[in-house]
Amino acid sequence: MSIKSTIIVGAAFATLSAFSAQAAEKIKIAFIDPLSGPFAATGTNGLQQFIYAADELVNKKGGVLGGREFEIVPLDNKVSPKESLVQLKRAIGDGIHYVVQGNSSGVANALTDAISKHNRRNPDSRVILLNYSAVDPALTNEKCSYWHFRFDAGADIKMNALTDAIKNNSNIKKVYIIGQDYSFGKAVASSAIQFLGEKRPDIEIVGNELHPIGKVKDFTPYATKIRASGADAVITGNWGADMVGLGKAIGETGLDVPIYTYYAANDGITKTIGEGGKNRIRLVHEGPVNPPSNDVYKAYHTGFKAKNPDKDVSQFRIVNVIQMLAKAMEQAGSEKPIEVAKQLEGMEFTTLHGEKVVMRSDDHQLIQPIHISVHTNENITFDSDNSGYGMRTESTIAAADTALPTTCKMERPE
Repeated sequence: MSIKSTIIVGAAFATLSAFSAQAAEKIKIAFIDPLSGPFAATGTNGLQQFIYAADELVNKKGGVLGGREFEIVPLDNKVSPKESLVQLKRAIGDGIHYVVQGNSSGVANALTDAISKHNRRNPDSRVILLNYSAVDPALTNEKCSYWHFRFDAGADIKMNALTDAIKNNSNIKKVYIIGQDYSFGKAVASSAIQFLGEKRPDIEIVGNELHPIGKVKDFTPYATKIRASGADAVITGNWGADMVGLGKAIGETGLDVPIYTYYAANDGITKTIGEGGKNRIRLVHEGPVNPPSNDVYKAYHTGFKAKNPDKDVSQFRIVNVIQMLAKAMEQAGSEKPIEVAKQLEGMEFTTLHGEKVVMRSDDHQLIQPIHISVHTNENITFDSDNSGYGMRTESTIAAADTALPTTCKMERPE
């Protein structure tokens, strides 16, 4: 072989090796959420759902961009905005360009602001925040960012759905609102008052209370106060350990009124509430579980439970995050955040449930069907917490009917 031929062959092998190395390199996604402390159960469950979705829906199907797999990198933030910023800095230092986060809107606001500043200063190492559960309306209104995409419905969108259900219940004359004392809890209370005032001005708000997040050990005094108020219904945005505690206390007081919630299922909540919540707890959520929407979703849920018998598919939006991110990368032909963001913006997508959703360009809020389900042990295919109880869909609001106007004035990169 001539020297020239040797050089050409060597260059070809080098190019092929470089291509193979790039194809094999995993695309890392930082999971910044609580993995210790009072909300560890919620964070750990979410982490396992991300890992399973990435493996089943992307990695086992050949990956993206010629065979590159997703890798979920867990980073414990202890539900602390300050700790979250430390973990964000660590992720950026490790060359990670995608962050998923959901627990606490206070954390989401801190991350959104930090990522926006980082991206302005470092256009060659931009980061995208994929928000799967932080629902403060400000995140897609006055604090919206081009680098933030929300896959859950905002607190106002969910409350609009819940208050439609309350509006149609003529037995409800008095409502007690209780929630966690931070941006999300305040947003829930504010939107409840607004929508009830518009739809049922005859309803009296007999309580509007905020409690410290993650610090109340015994919710009995709160439950006793709710019962003494004469409330016909309760509205709460509590989640994680705070929902477990509140649900347990309400059950023990024997309060027999409908309770309208955002997160009163799974993560130990369903098991704790048990029979006490039957036909009383209502949950607003995305992605119907009971009855299963179709065989595709049923197979996915069954597969997750087989691999994670002590956990649940409690946040279907996690599936949408993974699938839509993969689709955006394929359409962009790149993993670069600026190119992926362009594809996510305005994306229309059909979920495993067969539901059509769209990532609204104006504010990066996913517009999707919303469901209201009841806590029961009747006609349940998939229970929660292996308790025999689960959430059965009672009503569905079409995606177009959930969309609320936005005040977002987004600054877009040049």
